[in-house]
Amino acid sequence: MLEPRYQKMALDDVELSADLRLPNNAVGLVVFVHGSGSSRQSPRNQSVAAYLSRRGLATLLFDLLTEPEQRLDNLTRELRFDIPLLSRRLVQVIDWIGRNAELQSLRIGLFGASTGAAAALLAAAERPEVIHAVVSRGGRTDLAEAALPRVKAPTLQVVGALDPVVLKLNDQSSQALQCEQRLEVVAGATHLFEEAGALEDVARLAGDWFEQYLTKSSPNRT
Repeated sequence: MLEPRYQKMALDDVELSADLRLPNNAVGLVVFVHGSGSSRQSPRNQSVAAYLSRRGLATLLFDLLTEPEQRLDNLTRELRFDIPLLSRRLVQVIDWIGRNAELQSLRIGLFGASTGAAAALLAAAERPEVIHAVVSRGGRTDLAEAALPRVKAPTLQVVGALDPVVLKLNDQSSQALQCEQRLEVVAGATHLFEEAGALEDVARLAGDWFEQYLTKSSPNRT
């Protein structure tokens, strides 16, 4: 199994920690955007990332918040739902990838969980020329409501059948999206996909989606 490589990313105003898996001859790059109260070490996202790397996709998992910000958020919970802040950080990461010699030739997809899915869709709307696919896992895509009609990247929403609130919100988001999109419901799964085989279903669906849209010829960057 390909082990992740620790990476520091110097952005415009902060430095963030990341874990990078870069298979030989990678066919695309999936950037993970974790949900509220989580981090790049989310066991569910790490599991999906390991699966995607076995399918030849590079993966980047990063902390949306700095260590001081994370400590503040642990106490107040005030930053985890600051979707504009999280999406700005993600856009900076996307721009950092465009300057990175190892990664800049790869087509980028975004994998967002919970509130991270809203940040992913906002970033996709801001950088339509470089984001080629989005996958949401149990995502609060409704929190990106104003940006949904501007998303150009093909978008897959995956939600558990036993997660009725998020399922309803994802269905509403699917009506607002004007890009190629699909809503997949995983039978027997709750919000965190903790049931036997549920997370494997998410990983397979995500892998198929990213392979379809990230393995075309790489875009030219300026």
